Formats: sequence, C-alpha cells, structure tokens
Amino acid sequence: MDSGGAYGGGKAGAPFDPFTFVQRPQVILRAVCLLFAIIVFACISSQGWMYDETEKTEVCLFNRDASACHYGEGVAILAFLASIGFLGGEYLFEQMSSVKTRKHYVLLDLGYSGFWAFLYFISFCYLANQWSNAQVPPGHIGVGNVQAAICFSFFSVFTWAGCAWFAYQRFRQGADSAFAPTYEADPSSLPGAAYTSYPGGPDTDAGYQEAPFSGNQPRGNVDYQAPAY
Repeated sequence: MDSGGAYGGGKAGAPFDPFTFVQRPQVILRAVCLLFAIIVFACISSQGWMYDETEKTEVCLFNRDASACHYGEGVAILAFLASIGFLGGEYLFEQMSSVKTRKHYVLLDLGYSGFWAFLYFISFCYLANQWSNAQVPPGHIGVGNVQAAICFSFFSVFTWAGCAWFAYQRFRQGADSAFAPTYEADPSSLPGAAYTSYPGGPDTDAGYQEAPFSGNQPRGNVDYQAPAY
C-alpha cells in the first residue's frame, strides 16, 4: 500500500496515474466482485426460472422456492451497485484531503464488505441446500446456470472478505499514524543520559567547585592591623 498519505492513500492533490490505479489490490478485488455479481445475477435471472405448464406460472429451479431465487438476485444486484460505488470511492480516495473523510470511507468499506461477505455465505448455503433437494428440470435446462450461481456465490465470499481485510489494514495504518509521536525526544530524557542542572553547566565528573572567597585564606591566629585613615 501507499504510505504517502493518511489511511494508506497517496497525498491529496497528487496527479492521477491510471496504470497505478488499476494495479492496486483494492481496485482489482472490486472489479472481481463486480464480475462475480454480474455472473450470479445473470445465471439466476436468465435460467434460474422455468415455466410450469401445470401451474401456468414460472417456478424457481431451486426446489421451487421463489425466495431462494429472489435472495440470490437481490444480493448480487446490490453487490453490483456497491462495487461500482466503491470503485468510484477508490478513485476519489486519493483526492480526499480530510483525514476524517478518509476514515469514514475506510470504516464504511470495512463494515459493508464484511457484511456482504456474510450475506454471500448465507446465499451460498441457501442456494446449495435448495438445489440439493430440487428435482432436475426436464432436459437439464438451466442446470449449468444454477450450479454457476452457487459456485460464484461461494467465490464472492472470499472476494468480499478480501476487500474487508484490505479495509482493515487501511484502518490500522491510519490508527497507527494518528497515535505516532510528532515530536523528537529530548536527549536528556533518554535512559542513561547525564543530568545537568542548568544549560552549559559543568560536567558531572568535575565535582563541586570551591566556594568564592575561600581560597588561599590563612587559618589560625592572625595579627589585626588597624586601617589607615
């Protein structure tokens, strides 16, 4: 990740480089999430339903459970729209000059990606369970699409979880930089440093200085001489 700006992004106002942008892991994963969402939605909406001559209506191939088809389509279409939105957010992320705005975007990315990975996991379990109990349609029509929808729902769990992981790494990087010290430590406060009582004072090894007016003064009895006026 780039470390020039807050939360793993480049510094605001830097020129946009499309080649660097498309090579970023977050952008690649978002594009994969977008592709998988299209596949899941297209597979269910195109051949996930069949017309029942007896009931004179369309029924879902997932054990005739319309809720399974609607759930799979709903998760996929919202994932498609969210992927487009986050790709636009990745483009604007470098232009966000406010650290607080970047933090809100990263938290939104983390929460939404983690939640959607969970919804895709439910979708995979739901569709796989209903398909295992369903009857094979006549002529095996739509079987390939149904199985593809289940497989790519499973793959989407990991792609969205990967997006959540990158968002978490961004959040950690931003939190670490927010609490990093912005000042240089005083050398005198470091362990083992000598203490000086005042700037420019004598070294600690020099000992105490003699008191003023105490040098070379005679001791004992001294004759007193009267001052001359």
